[in-house]
Amino acid sequence: MKKIKLTPENIDSTAEELKNVLLQPGGVALVPTETVYGLIARAGDEKAFQRIYELKHRNSLKRLGWFVGNWRKLSDYGVELAGLPEKLAEKYCPGPLTIIAPCKDGSTLGFRVPDNELLLSLLDKIDFPLVQTSANASGLPDASDCQEALEQLDGGVDCVVDGGKITGLVAGSTVVDATGDKIKILRQGILNLDNWL
Repeated sequence: MKKIKLTPENIDSTAEELKNVLLQPGGVALVPTETVYGLIARAGDEKAFQRIYELKHRNSLKRLGWFVGNWRKLSDYGVELAGLPEKLAEKYCPGPLTIIAPCKDGSTLGFRVPDNELLLSLLDKIDFPLVQTSANASGLPDASDCQEALEQLDGGVDCVVDGGKITGLVAGSTVVDATGDKIKILRQGILNLDNWL
């Protein structure tokens, strides 16, 4: 397991290291976000998906969301952005909001543009989205530092980025269902949407 201490000076090189890790089949990394510590992997990597579910003891029926650098490109993956998803993304991306949008095949996808310099640098270097989830065991509190996260996970990851302790309110992103005519808040996180329009 590779461990990197994140500094303002090594953000770009750390993003390059993460890129190399995630290009390997099954590659999973533990990283800080602007909300909590999280697990990331390459979208479409089924081996990595399975590892994340096992690490967290997560119910396999619970889908993983995506990190993207440019939400407008999600239409290339069959995500239908017109309407609420586009309005919310225009206003709150990047930021701590996960938007669940409809897809052309009848499914849905939750996506977020993280407001985090490391992750945005990584997303700028790759041509694929990242699957992401908080790095805590299912049912346990969100992790505010990498050691806390590692202690909760059932097994190791390929790369750990130690960005120090996340200060302030430690909570996941707010999750909204934007598949209809009105938003439905599925999880209240850091972002308050009381007056979003």
